[in-house]
Formats: sequence, C-alpha cells, structure tokens
Amino acid sequence: MLTLRSLALLALLVPAAHGAPAPAPAPAPMVRIVATVNHTPITNLDIDNRARLFALSAGLTLSPNVLDRLRPQILRQLIDERLRMQAIERAHIVVPTKAIADAIRGIEKRNGMAPGTLRKRLAAKGVSFTTLVDQVRTQLGWTELLRDELGPRGRISPAAVKARQALLAAQKGLPEYHVAEIFIPAQSAKSRAAAGRFADTVITALRAGAPFAVTAAEFSQSQTALAGGDLGWVTANQLDPAVAKIVAEMPVGAVSNPIRVPGGLDIVTLIDKRVAGQDMETVLDARQVFLPFTTPLNPNAPTAAQVALLARAQRIASRVTSCAQMEQEAVRVHSPRPADPGPIDLAHVQPPAFRQMLATLPLGKASKPLVAPDGIAVLIICSRTQKNVAELTPQQISLQILEQRVDLLSRQLQQDLRSQADIEIFPRR
Repeated sequence: MLTLRSLALLALLVPAAHGAPAPAPAPAPMVRIVATVNHTPITNLDIDNRARLFALSAGLTLSPNVLDRLRPQILRQLIDERLRMQAIERAHIVVPTKAIADAIRGIEKRNGMAPGTLRKRLAAKGVSFTTLVDQVRTQLGWTELLRDELGPRGRISPAAVKARQALLAAQKGLPEYHVAEIFIPAQSAKSRAAAGRFADTVITALRAGAPFAVTAAEFSQSQTALAGGDLGWVTANQLDPAVAKIVAEMPVGAVSNPIRVPGGLDIVTLIDKRVAGQDMETVLDARQVFLPFTTPLNPNAPTAAQVALLARAQRIASRVTSCAQMEQEAVRVHSPRPADPGPIDLAHVQPPAFRQMLATLPLGKASKPLVAPDGIAVLIICSRTQKNVAELTPQQISLQILEQRVDLLSRQLQQDLRSQADIEIFPRR
C-alpha cells in the first residue's frame, strides 16, 4: 500500500502541468521513539496511526486536543499488544493471512459495510491498513495462545454443562440482557485517570453515533473485541455487580458511563432485553439462487451484462414454485452461495424493508429479484416456525463457559506479562 511518504516521493517524479515546478512535498513527520517494550520500540507514528484509526471509526475530528486525550490510553494499548505479540512469537504461533482477512470481513459485515470498505476508508484518511492488520493479527494470535495455555480447562465437562443448565432453568422468568462491552484495562490510580479520560472520549463518540462494534474491535481489551464486544444474552448474576446494576436501569440502545470493574473500566451498551426462557421468535427455512456481477453495480449506469442478469433472475423467479426447484436452479446456474442459507432469525434481519418482505412473502412463492452491489438473489420461503431462542443447546452452553474461562485467563496473563516486562516510557520533548 502507498503510504503518505511514498505518495510524496511519487510527486517528485511526476512533472507538473505546463512546466511549472513541482510543489515541495510536505515534510515527513519526525519519527520519535516514545516507549520500548522488552527493547522493542513504539514510535509517535504508531500512536498517530492508531489514533487516526480510532478517530475514523468514531467520526471524530482528530484535533491536537483530542489526540492528547487519546495518547496515554493508546500507548498503553500498544504496549499490551507488543507484550502479547512477543508472547505469541515465543510460542511459535503463526496467524494465517486468510484468518486476518476473514476477521476484517466479519467486522465489516457486523457494521453493514461492503467487503473492502474499511481499507478504502483508512486509505482516504491517510491511515495505513497495516495498522488494522497488525491489531487483528495480535488478537487472533492471542486467542490461539490462550487456547494452548488453557489446556485441559478448555475441555468443558458434561457435569459443567449440566450445572449451567440447572442454573439457567432456575433463572427462567428473570430479566435477561443482550449486552456489548468495551473493556479498558487500568491497574494503578494513574492509569485509571488516563483510562477515564480515554473512556470519556469513546463515550462521546459512541453517543454521537460511532459504531459500537467497530470501536470495540479496535480498543476493547476483552476477548470479545473481535465480536464487536458482544457478550450475548446474560442474566444479572453473569455480569460484574457494578455492571449488572447499571444494565438493569438502562434503556435499550443506551451507552453507559465508565463503570469501575476489577482490572479497569467497562463501557457497555444494552442491545436488547427479554425474560429468560420466554423468547419466541420466527425462524425461516429458505432456499436461494445468487447470480454474481462480474463488476460492481452502479445503480445509475448498469452495464448491459447486469441488465441481462436481472432478466435472467426474473425468469427464475417466475418459474420456481418450490424449495426443491430452487435448489435445482442453484445447481444449474452454479450459484456461488449455498442454496440453503441456514435458519434465518427474522427478528434480526436487516434492513427493515428486507425483514418485512421475508415476513410477508407467501410460502412456495419466489421473491422478486433482490439486487445488491455484488449480484442478484432470488429467494423462496420453505417454512416459518416459532422457536424459543432463549433455550441454549449443550454446545452453546459449553461455548459460553469456555469464553468466560478464556477471558479470565486473558486478563490474568496480560497482567503477568506486564509485571515481568522491561517497559520504558520516554517523556515528550
């Protein structure tokens, strides 16, 4: 990827119009080491790149005042990431490039972004894409390291699952909350003050409309970061008491003030709430055909090939009257997406217009062609059933227990790495 420095170098090589002298490039920022972590440097450019990444996702104007508020917490986060990456390297863990790409696509998908949007937005704001890649690589490698460290504790016994099932059964009828968090570590009084200033900046951005999931993916130091901070559905006794008290009083969609928890501060948002064990939702069984575009769609100027593809989708929609036929069509046209997309939870389908269409489409009748930037889909509903989505399967319960154990280990191991590290922070000049 071209950096700001390489763009400046290119400007020297391209002659200016009409023979005018090329303008002098902006001076490259001076690189200064602001800290070392076991003799590995962190520079002012590392901090500035991460700050711009945050400002972009949060919709902030990165003024000197905002940067000064962000700088201490960003430095702490970069120190923790260096410690994590050093531990990952000592364990000889290699994170595949595909895993990094998949994680970034997941962040985009959770926030309604088309693939590649994050890279383009970063480039437009002068932020190196490597900044995001390095962060995701560290998160994925750390997760792999924690799995190894967890050892036998990573195998959830049937007895543990049964105990959790009994607890869930006892909680039926109690309030249950769908919560997401941003965890900001802070151990000392000094670090808590810096964390508090950073948290205030984050909260201001979130309340102004910054996507919670993107912000959590970038700055939360919990193992839920890559999932946008999503804790899933929890009851009050599964949360820290201070967090539970706030969540119980929050309206849906609200963002909390910083909450003091062991090891740092939590910022939480209440996505939804329900009564435990009593959440009935409509689940769809559907089949689909997807016809991809060879080039991205410009709605104001579709190509002849795209118009022809729409006509082809309309013919499929007119002749398909059953799920079996739709499966046959998917095979016939070599649809790149599976004919069976899996169970569709109607309540969580976005955007609302698409949800309404799925809710009212008669069974056995193909939809009109659904046009997206990357292609056209035709869909048919096979059945609509009511399902109690509050009932967790044994596999889901096992995963929930594992995630809690991993997050606890993560915080303990991070604290150990910090206490054993040679960390030197240089004063600003």
